[in-house]
Amino acid sequence: MATYLDRILVAHREAAALDRRDLGSLRAEADAAPTARGFATALARADGLAVIAEVKRRSPSKGALNADLDPTVMGRTYASGGATCLSVLTDEEFFGGSAADLAAARAASGLPVIRKDFTVGPADVLDTRVMGADAVLLIAAALDDGELAELHALAVEVGLDVLVETHDEAEVERALAVGATLVGVNQRDLVTFEVDTDRAVRVAPAIPAGVLRVAESGVRGPEDARRLADAGYDAVLVGESLVTAPDPAAAVAALRAIPARSRRA
Repeated sequence: MATYLDRILVAHREAAALDRRDLGSLRAEADAAPTARGFATALARADGLAVIAEVKRRSPSKGALNADLDPTVMGRTYASGGATCLSVLTDEEFFGGSAADLAAARAASGLPVIRKDFTVGPADVLDTRVMGADAVLLIAAALDDGELAELHALAVEVGLDVLVETHDEAEVERALAVGATLVGVNQRDLVTFEVDTDRAVRVAPAIPAGVLRVAESGVRGPEDARRLADAGYDAVLVGESLVTAPDPAAAVAALRAIPARSRRA
């Protein structure tokens, strides 16, 4: 039986195969885009635990989370709560997102934004830059070693920060091998979409000093975030608990109040 990840990747790889746009022209557009806001720099400079607040309408496993979400309102709300950066889903078929959501949330918040999507080819990276994102997500589990290296290098060349998402120590090693300086540990299994709230703590020691650590998924509130900060994470990426919160700004503020462990050399 095909998993969630299988179905999503098949759809994205089929779309990439049908994309006939000229990469040279797309690269020229990316190179001409305004200077990015500095996603990684914002995380590194945060006082306390950095919070990447996510704009997300639905998920394949849980369905609608906030079907009527307005990215402009949510972006402004997150910023008022003290969010460090935003993450915006742009996958339409499985998550109900769009490039327009990213542009709206970025404009309303004034914050650096990562495009949250399933990046499978060079055009995806260049589109990320053209649509105005400041960082791109590369999922180690979705890419082979050659793809990961190629897409990471291209993203850096066009001025994007790169969050390489991992799930275990072997994937962390792969991320480091391509020069990743921003590594995420997703506590959600992309095969089953179940969350293991101990995963990030277990994997943290595999990420060396000098590399920014981001814990993704499974952050239900300040208690979870504090545990991750104590494990050495510089930032948490939080979606479901924020988009479903009665007061998203207050929920962000509660996470931002958590002190980060002393920055590692």
